[in-house]
Amino acid sequence: MLWKVAILTASDKGARGEREDTSAQVIRELVEEEVGGEIIEYRIVPDELDEIMAALIEMTDYFQADLVLTTGGTELANRDVTPEATKRVIEREVPGMAEAMRMNVMSKNRAAMLFRGICGIRGRSLIVNLPGTPKGVHENFAAIMDQLPEALLMVTGQYRQ
Repeated sequence: MLWKVAILTASDKGARGEREDTSAQVIRELVEEEVGGEIIEYRIVPDELDEIMAALIEMTDYFQADLVLTTGGTELANRDVTPEATKRVIEREVPGMAEAMRMNVMSKNRAAMLFRGICGIRGRSLIVNLPGTPKGVHENFAAIMDQLPEALLMVTGQYRQ
């Protein structure tokens, strides 16, 4: 199955063109090689609650992405508001996925307890917050990758028991 995937990067410097978006590049590779997905939308927005929310809504409602992967804005700095924006647009949380990501990475790096990312469902889209570093993206994505196909089948209404 070819999943429709959108990538959203929350980064002030990235939005201003001052930083290369290497985390999104890692996401793109993982989606294409490991999940069998097609990137249908990619965007960088500043760390602004309203802009992140608007992008998530557009990616889920207009582009109808099966999976939206965010990167950045998930730690403790004042401008890190991706989890709050995600909470405001989702209809239901999927806490087990976020817990699995934290547990997997904390076994190697205790700083993972500072990752505040969440996962949730909006309509027929799964939204997953990932960290803002290439290593963090890879490690966290690896923790949920084996369950993504089944989760996407359920969220998109294609799951057959």
